[in-house]
Amino acid sequence: MTYHPKSEFMSVMISRGFLADCTDYQALDDALSNGVVPAYIGFDATAKSLHVGSLIQIMMLRWLQKTGHKPITLMGGGTTKVGDPSFRADERPLLGPEQIDANIAGIKQVFSAYLDYSDAPNGALMINNAEWLDGLNYLDFLRDIGRHFSINRMLSFESVKSRLDREQSLSFLEFNYMILQAYDFLELNRRYGCLLQMGGSDQWGNIVNGIDLTRRVLDHQIFGLTSPLLTTSDGKKMGKSQSGAVWLNPDMLSPYEFWQFWRNTTDADTGRFLKLYTELPVEECDRLGALEGSEINAAKIILANEVTTLLHGADAAKAAEATAREVFERGGIGDDLPTVTLTADELGDGISVVQLFVRAGLAKSGKDAKRLIGENGARLNDAPLDNPGLIIDAAALANPIKLSAGKKRHALVQLD
Repeated sequence: MTYHPKSEFMSVMISRGFLADCTDYQALDDALSNGVVPAYIGFDATAKSLHVGSLIQIMMLRWLQKTGHKPITLMGGGTTKVGDPSFRADERPLLGPEQIDANIAGIKQVFSAYLDYSDAPNGALMINNAEWLDGLNYLDFLRDIGRHFSINRMLSFESVKSRLDREQSLSFLEFNYMILQAYDFLELNRRYGCLLQMGGSDQWGNIVNGIDLTRRVLDHQIFGLTSPLLTTSDGKKMGKSQSGAVWLNPDMLSPYEFWQFWRNTTDADTGRFLKLYTELPVEECDRLGALEGSEINAAKIILANEVTTLLHGADAAKAAEATAREVFERGGIGDDLPTVTLTADELGDGISVVQLFVRAGLAKSGKDAKRLIGENGARLNDAPLDNPGLIIDAAALANPIKLSAGKKRHALVQLD
């Protein structure tokens, strides 16, 4: 890209690899150079925690605030009742209001680690779109807002077209989602002076809809900016690991497992991830990412420490690194490993080792655990485990035992 931005925020977005597209580079850059720009990203409350796939958006909001602007985290208390159909093959399961509120409470924990919600001029705001969506009158909404949307144009958006091309059903409920998201941008502009919506590149159509609606209804100029949809160098979607989603809340994924996810980054992704997920200078990220052989492992440890420190704090990062060294270098147990604690009642006369692998999150099912053992991928206290029928009793748990799946995934089992 030959465009040279004046504003610090746009410069960070381009130099660190956050920028996929923008509706008007020059006008947005001018606005960012001339005062505090409020900008938002929406997060639907479909689970009690966001996962690593959302971290690129959170880092965009963090950089926005660090460069003097005002981040708005929009919680989708209203839109979650509908469900975003973007690039999905099926309809999302609908959640009730109690579950949505519980999910929002869980998600809020993460943002406070990255953003300052103070009364400063660029203090972050957390807003729930139920504030304006829950009280909508359907007929008024159709007349005042619906008339600005062309069905022909909505059908041309890639997220809708891909679903229809595969002849997969798209309900009218889901079709409304893009109108509601556009209306969010209009309301945030009207109520909070929000000038910019950011999101992944799959949100481009929804963002453009909001800009167009706000221009038609309020005659205001607002902007959109998207980040690339991240896949790892081996083509996998960012945010998934062998054992499932990489959650950001510590009660859903331990800081050690989070640290380990980043430590396991492939060589080819290390430099790019340092730029996106840490605040190290770009030149240092490039230097570390260019290391080869065993030296790249030092860069991956820096990546894991920096990312874990931002989310869970420096102490958690240090503890995770110390545990990793103990587990991998000295074959020790490590205090910070994920731990399953069994009561005497649960243990009874004994529990199968297969069940323990499932309980510890090292296998998805009993069948998966048996396959792991059959393929010589399981270890018990660092010794190969070849008996799927093994029963672990109270005597075996006189001291904690260590289970391992492959070389990098471990857990402790102890008796309460």
